[in-house]
Order: sequence, then C-alpha cells, then structure tokens
Amino acid sequence: MGHKYKANDSLAELISNDFKLLQVLSRFGIALGFGDKLVEQVCKENNVDTETFVAVCNFISQGIKPSFDEFTSLNAGSLLTYLRNSHNFFLDFMLPSIRREFVDSVDCSTRNEIGFLILKFFDDYVAEIAKHQTYESDHLFTYVEGLLQGKRKADTSLANFENDRIHTDHDKLIAQKMSDLKNIIIRYCPNSAHKEQLNDALLHLFEFETDLSSHTQLEDTIFIPVVSLLESQVDINEETDDTLTESTLEKDTLSEREKDIIVGVVKGQTNKEIADHLCISIHTVLTHRRNIARKLGIHSPAGLVIYAIVNGIISIEDIKDLSYT
Repeated sequence: MGHKYKANDSLAELISNDFKLLQVLSRFGIALGFGDKLVEQVCKENNVDTETFVAVCNFISQGIKPSFDEFTSLNAGSLLTYLRNSHNFFLDFMLPSIRREFVDSVDCSTRNEIGFLILKFFDDYVAEIAKHQTYESDHLFTYVEGLLQGKRKADTSLANFENDRIHTDHDKLIAQKMSDLKNIIIRYCPNSAHKEQLNDALLHLFEFETDLSSHTQLEDTIFIPVVSLLESQVDINEETDDTLTESTLEKDTLSEREKDIIVGVVKGQTNKEIADHLCISIHTVLTHRRNIARKLGIHSPAGLVIYAIVNGIISIEDIKDLSYT
C-alpha cells in the first residue's frame, strides 16, 4: 500500500501518481489547471468537502477505507454529488461512446445477424443499468437530499432501499450480464476490418466494468454508512409525528438489552458468543438484531460501529484493532 493521501498534498502530484483520480476530479466538479495548489486549497475553491474528497481518492486509488473517526467527518452531500455525476458519466458519455465504437467497427445491421444481436445485448445491458441508476437517483438520492435538509419521513428509511437491493440482487444480475456480453463479443463477434477499433471498444468495456464495480463498492463501503449516520441524527418530522403515542416512541427506542447486543456486534463477536455472554439463546440474539436493524435502519457492522460511537454506547478505544468489511 502506497502513501495515504492527505489534505496538504499537492493535487497535481496525486493525479500524476494515479490517473484514475482524473475521474474523481470530474465527479466532484473540479477542473484541471490548478497549478501547484494543495488538495485543501482546490477543494475550498470548488466548494468540495476536503475530507470527503481525500477519503474517496484513497479508496479509489488504494482501496483504503476511512477509519472510524474519519467516517464521522465525511459529508453526505459531497458524496451525493460524486455519485450523481458518476451516473451521468456512465449513461451520458461512457456507454454511448462504447456503443459508437462497436457500431463503427462491426456491421450491426440486420444483414449481420451476430453483430445485430451483440448490439441488442449491449443495449439491453445499458437499459438495465439505466433503470437501476434512475431508481437510485429518483428514490435513494432524493431521500438523502431530504435528510440533508433535516426532513425524514416515518414510512421511509435507508433499510427500505437496502432490502429492495438485497431482494432483487441487482448487482449480481448486472455483473452476470456484463460477463455474458464480454464472452459473446470475444468468442462470437464477426470478423471486422477495423480490428484495432473493435479491440479498443472491448477494452473500454472492461474499463467500464472496473469503474462500475468501484462505484458500487464506494456506495456500499462509504456512502451507505455515512447516510446511516446522517439518518440517525435526523428526527422524523412528518405532520403525523404529533400523533405518535408514547408506546410507539418506546417501541422505536433501543432497550438496554439491544444496546448490549450492539456492543457485542461491534466488538466482532459471533451470535453464539453474544448469546453465551448475555446468557440468552441464539434465537433471542437474532430477534434483537432484527429489531435493531428495523429501529435504526442500519444492517452492517460498520454502520453499527459508527452509530455506537456517536451515541456513546461504546468507546472507539475498545474497537481500534478490529477490522470491518
């Protein structure tokens, strides 16, 4: 693992060290031509949260995840801008560009059955990605925008979006379609007089796959935990809040036993270890964990770590040596 980027590094040197960070620049809305300015200076001039920018650079370039204390200082708004711009890049620029390369290098008309079917497969793949990213933009991203404005609905939570994602298994479906598309092109693409251009198109398709995978990992590893933290800090403020009964409020408050469960989870204990320590059954542990996830809208150990630290349930000193994936 190389040098961990910091706010007082030269931004030009960061880009020179890893060309992948060029995309990070554009997705945060930062243009080239910043001379020898430091990362912090350029971020301030472009209204980008510096710590969030550095965290994304470290993750994209070197796979470094934010530490526990770094997580609490990341800005959900800046991450939202980054992800929205990523969607626009994929759908408005990169995928149309790859399509043009295929059309220019292979006869994709109905006269060439294989070429025509490959192009149709590609278009179906793009439509699947567009459908998923449009859903994220219209629902998840809109929900996060509301949280940033201090608005949170009683019938909506991050858990809703995570459950939809788990049940549809969309990421796995997209990955399988990409694998099929690449294999079909490699094995069955008709002979082309423009071999260099066709190979270049396939190379860009591989690059897109890598970029999309990195995008998805950033969502899971950084964006979702940061939104979970933000969500826990925003009170439900619909008009119906005034009609909540005392029993409803009590139901959505963590019990002392549930806090004990959280402590065990963030310390890396298995369900059996938690059960043995608290002298309860594994079934009871699982029931408590489901209730915790429902109340907090947080499902991952990393998200519970952040919640537990922010709310004083556990000290960061108790878990510094633990690793969460």
